Amino acid sequence: MKVVNNKVGVAVSFEAMVIPIAVALVVILIGLVYQAIKPPVPKICGSIGGPQVTSPRVKLSDGRNLAYREFGVPKEEARYKIIVIHGYNSFKDTTLPVSQELIEELGIYFLHFDRAGYGESDPHSSRSVKSEAYDIQELADKLEIGDKFYIIGMSMGGYPVWSCLKYIPHRLLGAALVAPFISYWWPSFPDHLLREAFQMLPRSDQWTFRVAHYAPWLFHWWMTQKCFPSLTLTNMLSPDDIEIVRTLSELPNTGQEKITQQGEYESLHRDIMSAFGKWEFGPTEIENPFFDDNGSVHIWQGFEDRIIPYTLNRYISQKLPWILYHELPHAGHLFLFKKNECESIIRALVLSPDISE
Repeated sequence: MKVVNNKVGVAVSFEAMVIPIAVALVVILIGLVYQAIKPPVPKICGSIGGPQVTSPRVKLSDGRNLAYREFGVPKEEARYKIIVIHGYNSFKDTTLPVSQELIEELGIYFLHFDRAGYGESDPHSSRSVKSEAYDIQELADKLEIGDKFYIIGMSMGGYPVWSCLKYIPHRLLGAALVAPFISYWWPSFPDHLLREAFQMLPRSDQWTFRVAHYAPWLFHWWMTQKCFPSLTLTNMLSPDDIEIVRTLSELPNTGQEKITQQGEYESLHRDIMSAFGKWEFGPTEIENPFFDDNGSVHIWQGFEDRIIPYTLNRYISQKLPWILYHELPHAGHLFLFKKNECESIIRALVLSPDISE
């Protein structure tokens, strides 16, 4: 009996040791997982230890600041006022190749701004497709550029243009979507077209966009883990794009390091999560804001674009015949940064609702 009791005692003692150890290991594992998926604290411009504020900014009604840059003729003298919406991994100081002659000839005032979390604009924890439109509207009001204005959005800057067309169409005189972003989960869109376009992407990009859409809470971990490739957009440039990148690399540095200075999560990651998240509408559901021909909407698409499939933007133009569709046969994704193309886009936007390629 003593032996049996000793065995029972040893078993009980062993169990008493194992359970706390197992619990401790589980707690440690949960802590490690939490640390891996938890986004870092943003380095907000102007905060203690954060980047300096070097640009003019306006304070929005929710307390956030938007940084901006004005370019062209003074807004008080301008005939045309254009808000420029930058794309992914870009910011307000990205310069469009527009000649001073064109600016003075047409009397154009450009308003560039850093979208939420980019550059020197405060992050937005509830950033969404919808919030982009109201940021633009409030920026225009704070700077008193008038009741109506034009907008140009490049690449990822295309989804804020769709947002403006949906939520603040009464504020627009015209809109240009240049190589505009497309979502593979847009409502009211043929599944087969979305599926075919999605399958053209590299596998790594497919998984990145799936995580952004279905599990945004996991996105920080996905974009920072080293086991699997995440985003490969730079490997998808056309020959024309590569030549444009080479030309741009020869220009003076415009402070590219400022783009993500508040944190990649607050700028790049939130941008992707907003764009590929759930939309309240699809572009094909938007009504013509210029039914009385007092403005125009343009889509400019490169046929050789390897980042944005032309098939989806072409489909949108077919479903919405009031959109003027311009397909450039030899262009890739970055053609806005070629002087002739950029000036053609601007002329088409402000001069005639009937102009087409």
